[in-house]
Amino acid sequence: MPTKNNSNIDVSRYVAIGDSITSGYTDGALFYEGQLYAYSNLMAQQFRLLGGGDFTQPLMDKNSVGVGFYGNSKLVLKKTNDGNKQSGPYYIGASGDLSVFSENIYEQQGPFNNMSVPSAKLISLVLPGLGNPANEHGSFNPFFTRMASNPFSASILSDVLAINPTFFSLFIGNNDILTYASSGGTIDFITPLNGDVGVGFAKSLEEIVNALTKNGAKGVMANLADITNVPYFNAIPYNGLHLNEIEAELLQIKYKELGLNFTFGNNPFIIEDVKGIRQIEKGELIILYIQLDPNKEKYLKAELPIPKKYILNTQEINTIQTALDSYNEVIEHLAKEKGLALVDVNAFTKTLKTDIVFNEKELCSQYNERSVFSLDGLHLNSFGQAMLANIFIKAINHTYQTQIELVDVLSYKNK
Repeated sequence: MPTKNNSNIDVSRYVAIGDSITSGYTDGALFYEGQLYAYSNLMAQQFRLLGGGDFTQPLMDKNSVGVGFYGNSKLVLKKTNDGNKQSGPYYIGASGDLSVFSENIYEQQGPFNNMSVPSAKLISLVLPGLGNPANEHGSFNPFFTRMASNPFSASILSDVLAINPTFFSLFIGNNDILTYASSGGTIDFITPLNGDVGVGFAKSLEEIVNALTKNGAKGVMANLADITNVPYFNAIPYNGLHLNEIEAELLQIKYKELGLNFTFGNNPFIIEDVKGIRQIEKGELIILYIQLDPNKEKYLKAELPIPKKYILNTQEINTIQTALDSYNEVIEHLAKEKGLALVDVNAFTKTLKTDIVFNEKELCSQYNERSVFSLDGLHLNSFGQAMLANIFIKAINHTYQTQIELVDVLSYKNK
């Protein structure tokens, strides 16, 4: 067995390329504290023990309420009147810190080692002018506007290459599926496997990896997780409609013409699908974001059918799974071909206990302090980020025969 030798890699200029997860986005928004706990930043701290350099991030202001995909602030837990029980998450501010999208911070703080951009797709990494607000949807990302060397001409990849990284992490491709999935298949599209650079997943990834390794840089890549293992898609059970005898009888009358049946106890929720109003089937998914909808009680009590934007049906789930499998095959093939470390995030996610449970009485999710997922049910909290940092480090140690120290995960458990 080869002797472990930390000189097998050069981490003096480490660059992280990714999306919201790698940026430290958590609790539904990008904010200062979450950025500090990003797995990429935790890895950089361990790299400093090997002579790693500074890891500069496009940090939000410490006092900012954060900003999310929908212009929202970060989520916090609301307490009931007794001060003990949880009654679900809510946005801490009426809106997010939208001012960050009109202020470019590159001159004051850049260049950046954390080149991870919330909502970025793999195919968007190569697009010049991704920070230009004049571009059409799909070719513009406001999170990149604030950190780009030149919002009107730079691409994420060009800003990465300008640093000439000696080591990189690449965890990207989630949003090539997720933007479609998180809308119940009502907006956007799944990136096709085939197609030119900037259009197809395979050629775009090949272009990116070739550029990153051209000058001899080593690195680590990660595959993508099955969304059905993430609480954002599985926390609300399909049969979470709990009815007493009177409620069941009233709904039986309400939906009589549709032939829907209700009984005392747990029943499938009522949804509005492409085929009309029906009861959701086992295996189909309800999106957790519904709990922030003003009409959530009407939807979750079956007074109104749950809109399509909160539902993934069987056909859509199968389409998503097919895309995921094909993406992961390409990622794993390229990592092997280039001799890069590979992190099996898909397997890692399957081992996680979400500890996020739907409360039928209060019609919201309950969050256990031991959970590794943040309040949005999609992104990891600091504890989960520390765990993710360690599986990256373990993959690096295995591939390059290094002895990088692991992160002390327990120190992040209650943060």
